[in-house]
Amino acid sequence: MLKLFGTDGIRGRVGESPLTPEFFLRLGQAAGKVLKSEKKSSVIIGRDTRQSGIMLQNAITAGLLSSSVDIIDLGVIPTAAVSWMVSSIKAEAGIVISASHNPVQENGIKFFDQFGQKLNEKVEQEIENLLFDENFHPTLQNDTGRYVDGRSFEELYSQDLLTEHPANFLRGLTIVIDCSHGAASHVAPDIFQRAGANIVVMNASPTGLNINFNSGSEYVRRFPEKFHQVIKQNNANFGLAFDGDADRVVFVDEDGTLIDGDHMLGFLSRYLEKRGALLENSVVTTNMRNEGLKRYVESQNIQMYETPVGDKYVIEKLMQFWNRNAEKGKVGLGGEQAGHIILLDEGHITGDGLRTALFVMNAYIESGYKTLASFAAGVGKMPQIIASAQIGAEGRYDKQQLQAMENEALSTYPGLLRANLRYSGTEPLFRIMLESENTYTERDLAKIAIEISRKAQEFSKQPNGYIDILNCTRGGVVNMS
Repeated sequence: MLKLFGTDGIRGRVGESPLTPEFFLRLGQAAGKVLKSEKKSSVIIGRDTRQSGIMLQNAITAGLLSSSVDIIDLGVIPTAAVSWMVSSIKAEAGIVISASHNPVQENGIKFFDQFGQKLNEKVEQEIENLLFDENFHPTLQNDTGRYVDGRSFEELYSQDLLTEHPANFLRGLTIVIDCSHGAASHVAPDIFQRAGANIVVMNASPTGLNINFNSGSEYVRRFPEKFHQVIKQNNANFGLAFDGDADRVVFVDEDGTLIDGDHMLGFLSRYLEKRGALLENSVVTTNMRNEGLKRYVESQNIQMYETPVGDKYVIEKLMQFWNRNAEKGKVGLGGEQAGHIILLDEGHITGDGLRTALFVMNAYIESGYKTLASFAAGVGKMPQIIASAQIGAEGRYDKQQLQAMENEALSTYPGLLRANLRYSGTEPLFRIMLESENTYTERDLAKIAIEISRKAQEFSKQPNGYIDILNCTRGGVVNMS
């Protein structure tokens, strides 16, 4: 069993184990030993804009250099750029220092293998075994690694995204871009401008302390009406928002409606299928998806597959398709409701908010629809909420108990279509997804979620923790006051 690596690498609060310079130095030494091939190895490293990022990056860099691993430092750059760059320049691995959409007080690290995929659990276990091995005392190698400033490599990433679409294809559109004061702050405005759009940029002045603060995709999911005000003030066609490391994106249309991952998977599946480019004529999503997406996709004679929550599971399923049916020009489509979309092909393996946004806008333009609202209307969502309840550290239900609680909810409230209970893999949160086919409103579903959440909080010795409830149908927070 892995002790440190979760569904998205290692995450935690900066200054608390394992998010300390001392640990990251040792992590670099352990990772260097596991990842290093017989020949000289190189590792690409990038980060988001958190103030703690450079400290942690320097620590792991020191560990890797002392293990004779060369480092190519991309600086502040989207997560997906690191994944793409690893395979493009044939490095042995990639590293990203980021906690994605989480608050600035937190940070994390994720590793990519030589193909740009997240490390498999076997390799993560090897690294952990060394970290916890009392006999692992690495010494400085005579032949230390070489450090290379790779910040200019960002242009290779930008060119890759732009060459997938016609020149100036966004000409005539005015777009508001929320960069979350994160990794998208420099590269996103540049790319969309070069694609021909008239852009209005907001939250693109990172200080090291303001990443994701009242900004970015998660904030827009909670308060789409605030983002809509900026769209209206600037007479924009629509707006889009990234998270801290730019692997997620959500849109808000001209009417103020949130366009999330469910919508994007729906109309991107139609777009790719009509071009004969949809891998295995299928879409992969998680079990937190909306029933409206499932019905829409199946109405288009497209197969939908579900995985547990976590983009690593979505990518694993897409890779299964790819490995048995790889064909030039095909794109494997999958993702999550929060806006983490994977468009998998020969060179792209992980979720990329910028690439997704470009594909979405190209699909919209080619559709002939006059507005984004009319384009997205086909994916009609069912009433759905996701509750996130703060929990303590003293107790968690096991899988059997969670399944029993789901079954109890479905039998107690026959108007429920689905119930999904789980613990977050990156935060101390208990999550509940409830969905109904118009029997219950989002407010009704929220009341049920609060009742279940309180049981989980009491079980973990956190009886008065906060409970946040997201309206997944229309966006925004369900206000229970």
